[in-house]
Amino acid sequence: MNTFKKYFIIALGLILISCEDVIDVDLDTAEPKLVIDASIDWQKNTTGSEQKIRLSMTTAYYNQEFPKVSGANVTVSNSANTVFNFIENPGTGEYICNNFQPVIGETYTLKVVVNGETYTATEKMMSVVKIEDNIDQNNEGGMAGDEVEITYYYQDDGSELNYYLYSNKIPQVAFPQYEVEDDDDTQGGLTPVYFSHEDLKPGDIVNIKLYGISKRYYEYFRKLLNASGNDGNPFSTTPTDVRGNITNQANSGNFAYGYFRLSEVDVKDYVIK
Repeated sequence: MNTFKKYFIIALGLILISCEDVIDVDLDTAEPKLVIDASIDWQKNTTGSEQKIRLSMTTAYYNQEFPKVSGANVTVSNSANTVFNFIENPGTGEYICNNFQPVIGETYTLKVVVNGETYTATEKMMSVVKIEDNIDQNNEGGMAGDEVEITYYYQDDGSELNYYLYSNKIPQVAFPQYEVEDDDDTQGGLTPVYFSHEDLKPGDIVNIKLYGISKRYYEYFRKLLNASGNDGNPFSTTPTDVRGNITNQANSGNFAYGYFRLSEVDVKDYVIK
């Protein structure tokens, strides 16, 4: 970065800091749409029997709360037509199943009936390898060498194409940092994953999650990250619509946001030294 750019950024920062008036811009408000958060996560070494699906509605840009959706009928069925019912915790928009049966490679179908509309999606339960026990820490990591950086590893399965979702959560940030990856360049190899943050300090816990995902979800999530600024947080406001795999059976124009995903997930906590 040349000297002019540096001084320009500093001057711009001082101007922004000196502004005290809050300016609300009038924005067009679209019709609210249903949001279906249907992520079925089977953590290794658990039964995976308890699962949760959340329903909400989109809202205006400046609103801090997303309206919860109650009164829906939510089910997931497998290829043998075994139906798993998700029952709402009253008034929360959270629908709980306590007897789900996760099976790697099994195909499941989501069905949500609400306000006279039926939404469906079909997806497979994807497996994942384990996170290796050895985790490296570098106290001079990051792009500028001023961040605590950890590197964890997993052994890719060389017998097939694989797609992964990484989640790294630290106490200093409200949401996990997400990233998706394929194994085009690491087929069958020991794969490193790097994570760093300038505010990490000794005693902090980094919660690491590794998910197995489908190719379609990998492509969807990449679009979601790009639309939200590619900062690792897909939950920020996106300037464009990113459609998932959930369809409205009667009215395609009244689609729902979200994705029906089923993943095995490995979880590990690392304590910063």
